Amino acid sequence: MAIDSDSPIEITAFKWVPEVARGQVRDLRVRWALEEVGRRYEVQYLVLGEHKQPPHRARQPFGQVPTYQDSEVTLFESGAIVLHVAERFEGLLPDNPAARARAIQWMFSALNTVEPPLMDYLFVTIFEADKPWSEPRRPAVEARIHERLGELSQQLGDRQWLDGGGFTAGDLLMVTVLRIVEGKGLVERYDNLAAYMARGVARPGFKKALADQLSGFSQTPPPEASAWMEKQQ
Repeated sequence: MAIDSDSPIEITAFKWVPEVARGQVRDLRVRWALEEVGRRYEVQYLVLGEHKQPPHRARQPFGQVPTYQDSEVTLFESGAIVLHVAERFEGLLPDNPAARARAIQWMFSALNTVEPPLMDYLFVTIFEADKPWSEPRRPAVEARIHERLGELSQQLGDRQWLDGGGFTAGDLLMVTVLRIVEGKGLVERYDNLAAYMARGVARPGFKKALADQLSGFSQTPPPEASAWMEKQQ
């Protein structure tokens, strides 16, 4: 059952993040999904530290973004939100039940199988780069990444999208996951995956979602930024 088109939708996002995180914060996935299904939404921007306070934790117990709220439900976790949007509005899941199930399968695959080793790469190269264990771990992390990307490349083959039909929520999440290491020479080693990612980010919905996310960031770090960044080390 579709939600009334006039029903308000609100998501949460950060007002400021470090430069390295811009274009990667996971509200981008939700923004893109809403653009693909043609739904307007409002953004509640959180200042640094506000995401860890009780009002936000009532919506997101782990103190993260995004959250999503419509007339029916309040949700956290970007994958769950994208699935909710895809199930409620036309445009991201096929009508055929089997094709629909396969699209959802690819959503889970993106988040549970492909994303973890890519996030490990960020830890060894950025978040924990100064730790003595990071550089020794890097070859094993990269080996796991190439195992997964090789398998994904073989499955994709010469198809435009993962299941051989049109663009789905599975492709949306997989493209955002591959973007985690965009430009690092990892995805780019596989010509079909690089072209697949390029097709995804060329979609008007992605371009609008990315532009809107980037325009929402304050360019001036808040006074709390230095202390907060030190705490993340």
